[in-house]
This record gives sequence, structure tokens and C-alpha cells, in this order.
Amino acid sequence: MTTKSLSIPLDFPFPSPKVHPLPKFHPKIQFPCKFPLFSLPQRIQFLRNQCPPKCQNPNDNNNPVPYTIQQEALFTETREAISQFLQEFGISAEESNSIALNSPKYAKMLVDSVKDLEEWTSWKSGGDGNEFATLGFKEKVAYMAKEKGDNGKVAFLESLGLSLSSSMNAARYLHGESLPNLTHKVKYMKEILFPSNDDKRLVGKYARCMMMNLSIPIDEDLQKTLSLFEKVEARRGGLDMLGYSDVTFRYLVESFPRILLLPIDSHLKPMMEFLESIGVPKERMREIFLLFPPVIICDITGINKKVQALKKVGAVDKDFGKMLLKYPWILSTAIQENYKEVVSFFHMEKVDKSSVDTAIRSWPHILGCSTSKLKVMVEQFAELGVRNKKLGQVISKSPQLLLRKPQEFLKVVLFLEDLRFDRETVGQVASRCPEIFAAGIEKTLKKKIEFLDRIGVSKDHLPRVIKKYPELLVSDVTRTILPRMKYLKDVGLSKKDITFMVRRFSPLLGYSIDEVLRPKYEFLVNTMKKPVEDVVGYPRYFSYSLEKKIMPRFWVLKGRNIECSLKDMLAKNDEEFAADFMDC
Repeated sequence: MTTKSLSIPLDFPFPSPKVHPLPKFHPKIQFPCKFPLFSLPQRIQFLRNQCPPKCQNPNDNNNPVPYTIQQEALFTETREAISQFLQEFGISAEESNSIALNSPKYAKMLVDSVKDLEEWTSWKSGGDGNEFATLGFKEKVAYMAKEKGDNGKVAFLESLGLSLSSSMNAARYLHGESLPNLTHKVKYMKEILFPSNDDKRLVGKYARCMMMNLSIPIDEDLQKTLSLFEKVEARRGGLDMLGYSDVTFRYLVESFPRILLLPIDSHLKPMMEFLESIGVPKERMREIFLLFPPVIICDITGINKKVQALKKVGAVDKDFGKMLLKYPWILSTAIQENYKEVVSFFHMEKVDKSSVDTAIRSWPHILGCSTSKLKVMVEQFAELGVRNKKLGQVISKSPQLLLRKPQEFLKVVLFLEDLRFDRETVGQVASRCPEIFAAGIEKTLKKKIEFLDRIGVSKDHLPRVIKKYPELLVSDVTRTILPRMKYLKDVGLSKKDITFMVRRFSPLLGYSIDEVLRPKYEFLVNTMKKPVEDVVGYPRYFSYSLEKKIMPRFWVLKGRNIECSLKDMLAKNDEEFAADFMDC
């Protein structure tokens, strides 16, 4: 039996790392159009197997044309055929060429379909009247592209990075979309999701934080979002690549193919206007869309209902946009349902709801935490005597402590106990400066102790110094402590004087130079005519209000020609001061 067919290498060399050579003969033939694959009858398979291979053997030295040259020629023809096919739908030549170049598996599918149909029609016609066989190779490829019925969408989607199977699946969703409209929509979405002037790695950092603190049953939207994160995490660079278009967009479309159905003018633009109206800056909307893609698909009415529901119970305020940026998952049904559980739990612990809502607004990740996990940390605070109202004060200041691992929290407790603090004092420190319990021991706390030791605060003085001003342990040495010490030296105090003052009144190192230290020093020296050394004996001088206490009392004493120390002038309450200096 003779056949008319075009000789095509079966292991067609398209630039894809996962393209594998196909066997010379297929037990299944893929028909054009949308027909399913099916096995040929045994007799037909037998006839096929009796036919000599139509492909040239690359190892056959008798080939008149080098195999690689023929491959390249066929590749070029295939690409040109696809490009011309796409241009028929209104796509520019430049863009069509780019799509054709970046859709190798789609091209291979067309070539395979050409081969299969060629063999089928040749067998069916017995070699006579086979019109398909008379077409040129490019015409055959274009014919198969038209017969597939996707109007070029599969090629375009593969050029975006989707696998061939995902491209075909997404193309089914997009049956009613024209190719030019689809390409325009993709460009618009990429401009929103992946701007060039942005720190792309931050989005991945936020995603990792949200995942780490999630411990409740999730809904379908969160499940799909986590599935997207897992796909990105599996790539080189992990979740840090979430903000990169080349990595994420393909997975975004695979996980949420409906986003390509959304009209720009009647959905995407109004959605952005709505988010802007609730306080989300336009340049940061990408963070919400990438961290919780279902928001893109949701209708505005549905989102607004969720926002209003949270406002009604006091969970959010007018700055909801800031809260949404911190935790886009707050629009998830599962997270909103857990809000009720969290509020109920703290009500049982006798913590004011206002404190709970303040904590949630500051650190909404709490809403992704189960009450069983929250209970573990609440019990840790209870052991330090931090309960009820005190607990409310702590979580208002440092809500992230509720998501701390118990063993990390206990390490800080033991660290403070090693400094000769008892449990009650540790609890007082926690109430005064809970940020200490979120700090790292090696990188922060130990370094502050070493610094205090270097400036002359020995271990014997540490309990007093830290108890009076625990914020020292989390203050930045370079930007806050050292500049204040330098200012005190510049006005004439020695290092020994400063150390003595810190031992007696450690909050001294927490005062602003411009707002506290300088104006009070200048009043002391220039108006009161006292030597700067007077503050060494009474550093608490800097803690009093200049307008409400220091100045009024000084003018009273000056009017009566009374000289007294800073301590006598300021340490007394109003009744004692009046009795000692105003009744005489």
C-alpha cells in the first residue's frame, strides 16, 4: 500500500526542557478538532506496523539533508504558521511571533496532529484523492490550529508559562473571549500585580508569615490560596518569588482561571476604586490580590458586606484599609468566623473587648490562630501574674506575643530570672514592656546587657536599672542610647557622671534630646543659673514637665529669694511644696 505523506521527525526539537522523543508509532491516534483519543482496531494497528517508518533516521548516514537542518526548517515553518494564524485574530506580528516562539508544546501538538491525520487520511483514501496530503506543511499546521477550536488561546496561555494541559483547561473557561481582548486583559492585570518599581520579595515574606500563624480549619478560598503558595514555594527561590510575574502568573491562572474572565471596565477597575475608598493605596493593591486572589473574583457587594459586618462588632475602624494590607485573609469566611471564637475566648478570660479589638487591629494574624493555641500563651502570662486587665494591656501593646511559641517565651523568662528577677518582677516587666518577650535573646537582649556592662552598669545594678526602665533592653543602641549619652557628655558631664545617673534613674536614656533633655538643660543653666552637675545628684529632674512644674516652682522660689536643691524643689507634692515654701 502506497501513501502520500510529509516526512516529519517525530522527536521534534522544540525548546522545552520536558520534551521527550515520541516512539515511531502510536497505538493511539489523536484526531483533529475536539475528538477524544481512542485505540485503532487491531487490524489497522497491524497495517501501520507493517509500514516502513516515514521519518528519516537521524543516525542514517545516507540522509541527503542533515537532520538538524531539516528540524530547524520544520520548526521555523511551524512557528511561522502559528504566528500567521494568530495574526488572523488581530494580534500584531511582533506579539504573534513571540507567542509562537514561547508555545513549543502547542506547536508539537499541532505537528503530531498533522502527522496523525496525514496517516489516517492516507490509509482511508488508499492513496487516492487525498486533498490533505496535497497541502503544504505550513498550511497543514494552520489547518490543525483552526480545527482545535480554541482560536489561538492555548498558544497564548502556554506563552505565559502555563503547561499545555493547564492552557487547554483555561481555554475552555475563556471560550467566549476574543484573543485580542484576552491579551489586553493579561497586560492590564500584570501591570497591577507585578509593577516594576516594587520590592517583589516583600509579598513572599508576608505570605510566609500568614501561613506560619494559621491554625484553624480553612474554607475553599483559603485552600486555593495555600495551593498557589505551595506551587510557588516548590520553585527555585521559594515564596520569595511570589511577587515575580514569570513565576507566579502561570500558577495564578491555573489556580484561579476565572480571573481571565473578569471584564476590566465593569469589574477590575471598580474593584480597585472600592479598595481605594476604604483606605488601600493603589500602589499596594497588588499585595492584597497576590496574598488572597479570591478578592479579585469577588463582587464588591459581597466584600462590602464583610467589611460592614466587622465594623458593626467593632473589629475594625476607619483605617480598615491598613488592616486589610496587614492581613488580606480577614475577608475569608473562615477567618471572620474565627473572630467570634477569639472574642468569646478572651471574654471568658475577663479581658476587655476594647483591648481585644485593639490587638486584632494591630496584629490581625491573631484571627488565623485557634483558641486552643491562644490558651497556651494566655496560661504562660497567667503564671507571671498577668491576667484580666493586665493581660489586655499586654496584648494591646504587643499582640504578636499571642502567636509566640511557648518555649521561646519561657526562654526570655529564664533569661530575666538569671538576672535575679523573681517571677512577680518578671510579670511587672511584661506588663510595662511586653516587647521584651518578642525579642531575640542572642541578637537583642544579651547585647544590651553587654552594652550596659561596658558603660559601667554592673550586674548588681541591672535589676534596678531594668525594672525602672525595661525599655532599655529593646532600645536601639546606635540610634537612641548613644546619641543621648553623647549629648550629656557635650554639656559637660563625664562618663562616670552619666553612669551614676543611669544607675539611679535609667529612664534618662529614653528621653528625646530635642523635646526633653536640651530645653530642660538650657533652663537649668541659663535661667535657673545652676551648674549642670546638679542633675548628677538628681537625674529625675528631666522627668518633670518644664511648663507645668519646673518653671512655676522656680519662679515662686525666685520671687521669695529662696535657694534650694533640685530635689527639694521638685520631689514634693503640691501640698508639701506650698507648706514649705509658700506659707512662710
